[in-house]
Amino acid sequence: MFNCRICGVTCGAKRDLIRHLRIHTGEKPFHCNMCEATFRRKEHLTTHQRIHSGEKPFHCNICATTFARKLYLINHLRTHTGEKPYQCNMCRAAFTQKGGLAVHIRTHTGEKPYHCNICEATFACKDNLSRHLKTHTGEKAYRCNVCAANFADRSNLTSHLRTHTGEKPFHCNICEATFTLKATLKRHLRTHTGEKPFHCNICEATFAFKRILKVHLRTHTGEKPFQCYTCGKAFARKYHLISHVRTHIGEKPFHCNICGSAFTHKCSLTNHHRTHTGEKPFSCNMCGARFTQSGGLFKHLKIHTTEKPFHCSVCEATFALTYNLTCHLRTHTGEKPFHCNVCGAMFTQKAPLVCHVRNHMGEKPFHCNMCGGKFTSKAHLTIHLRAHTGETPFQCNICGATFAQKTYLSRHRITHTGKETWSL
Repeated sequence: MFNCRICGVTCGAKRDLIRHLRIHTGEKPFHCNMCEATFRRKEHLTTHQRIHSGEKPFHCNICATTFARKLYLINHLRTHTGEKPYQCNMCRAAFTQKGGLAVHIRTHTGEKPYHCNICEATFACKDNLSRHLKTHTGEKAYRCNVCAANFADRSNLTSHLRTHTGEKPFHCNICEATFTLKATLKRHLRTHTGEKPFHCNICEATFAFKRILKVHLRTHTGEKPFQCYTCGKAFARKYHLISHVRTHIGEKPFHCNICGSAFTHKCSLTNHHRTHTGEKPFSCNMCGARFTQSGGLFKHLKIHTTEKPFHCSVCEATFALTYNLTCHLRTHTGEKPFHCNVCGAMFTQKAPLVCHVRNHMGEKPFHCNMCGGKFTSKAHLTIHLRAHTGETPFQCNICGATFAQKTYLSRHRITHTGKETWSL
């Protein structure tokens, strides 16, 4: 047995001790004759020279992919077998490579041992530091031979080339999905396993994807990084800003294939389709009432609780929903923030503006299935239908009189109280 006189490690053979001592002395006696790289061990030089020769002697017997190193082949085979032998003892996340586990553990410890010598940035992974350094140098040494795009990393070039070839070498072993990037496959697998490795350090919420955690954290911080250049309104999510911008430019990319109506949001189109199909997927578990939108159910539930926690600071009115209070306050301030861009008419709420614009366009999308009458709003159709059914759902709590419209009930109440009341 041969012992190292510097650190005390024991080697089984003299040649092993000689190689070990080079760790302490920094000696690298093996030189690449094509570049200036030097190595402590001859087999490291042999592996390195394959970069220049392009030799890849290790073959996958499942998909025929080839590799320059045996270790790369071993790691690759785990993408087929699903084997993840390295497990985190903190959160049970598992990894195909020991290095992946080491980097993951730093998400728990917060350790970032790699420092940029130009700025103060620190990184948990050496590869991330290498990529970061190129943002200072501007180096993009890897060029695509199809479109001449340049990349700072070889891995980015490899991924880019797949956009030309259509290659998707990473396969899900549960479903038949294929992916161009290993990272995308890894994220996809969480949809099968239910794994949620990203934890909010403020509440107990967990997430499958880092980007969703990042968005969630804004609910705690109040951060809204996406701002509209037209009106200054800010949003926590980019797609909310994109949807909002359409209200300025008038873009309505979502079209109803039944009546041709167009909408700025996909969810608005989904809700609109239900006016044709009659679908009401949201059900009240107290009285069985059904609604086309979750918001309608939420408002309805307030009827059962009778809770009205929102108070007007000007009068004594109380409201079940903050939206109703906001609309009510405009009766005091006179604010009318919704403008018609055809005639300039102003409204306190968005819904009346939408109905008003239909008067200009001649659009009447709501149809009575009894007499064929057409209406600009669903509310007008609902009121009209009561003329057929005789329904009078609004009842006076003083004398029991019933009315077909809420406005009729409000006028009637004045005969009892002598003043108009607000309570929604």
